[in-house]
Amino acid sequence: MFADTRFTRMEDVRAQLSTLVAPVQWGVSLPSDVLNWGALALSDQRALVEENRRLREQILTLSHRVQRMASLTAENVRLRELLSAAQQDEVPFITAELLSLDPDPFTHQMVLDRGRRDGVYVGQPVMDASGLVGQITAVSAYSSRVLLLADASHALPVQVNRNGLRFIAQGAGDYEALTVRHVPDTADIRENDLLTTSGLAGRFPAGYPVARVIRVEHDPGEPFARVTAAPVARLQRSRHFLLLFPPPAPSVPGEGEWDRELSESAIEAARMLIGLPPQGGLLQEQALQDRALQEEER
Repeated sequence: MFADTRFTRMEDVRAQLSTLVAPVQWGVSLPSDVLNWGALALSDQRALVEENRRLREQILTLSHRVQRMASLTAENVRLRELLSAAQQDEVPFITAELLSLDPDPFTHQMVLDRGRRDGVYVGQPVMDASGLVGQITAVSAYSSRVLLLADASHALPVQVNRNGLRFIAQGAGDYEALTVRHVPDTADIRENDLLTTSGLAGRFPAGYPVARVIRVEHDPGEPFARVTAAPVARLQRSRHFLLLFPPPAPSVPGEGEWDRELSESAIEAARMLIGLPPQGGLLQEQALQDRALQEEER
């Protein structure tokens, strides 16, 4: 120890001794390394077995739902044929992946890896595997920005899946809560009710899950109940999304247009209101004069 502290040559000796002792150290640590590797392998195997069991159960559950859905779809098709209703086509979509989240704590937005070159447009609905996430608010060539349901500036028309009552669901600035606006105190809405898109605004196709009611509060003397719902989409956990391409909303005949030609009765009524003589007599007199001129020419 005295030589090690006083002379620098001992550093070379220490390095050579460390090289000689290294195989011994490896041999001593080998049993513990083998045990650790075996424990890790067994734990990974148990985790894989448990995950495999859960996935098998999930496959069986989804298979049952698919079989039930096939029966309901066939029944729905038959009923729509009986009612001569229009056929509902599948909504096309593309997949997208999360790029980034807005760091502003007072806004709830995210950026996806799909843009204008993929056909993305402003107002396009965005979903994940569980339900509606939000809508596109800005588009660039290779990315797009999504306004989430939880944002306080976002609202959409919804309906109660159980009875069809229609309301407005607005973001509350919280990933776990939406506010259902202007719900009459006597409305038939209960906890655990599923809220779906109503399709009335023409932006979101009807029938997609939005939220589930978690709280209904009635205050005596107040005309509206306080209703809170939790989004069914995993707003804070999902990384993969669907961008829907719903068909354009059918236009209402005559909506946004005025009749360019007025009827004679409307013209007569307008002339009487402003104090002019009825135009019908003038028209008849002009027609008689034209007919007389035609007879003279003959």
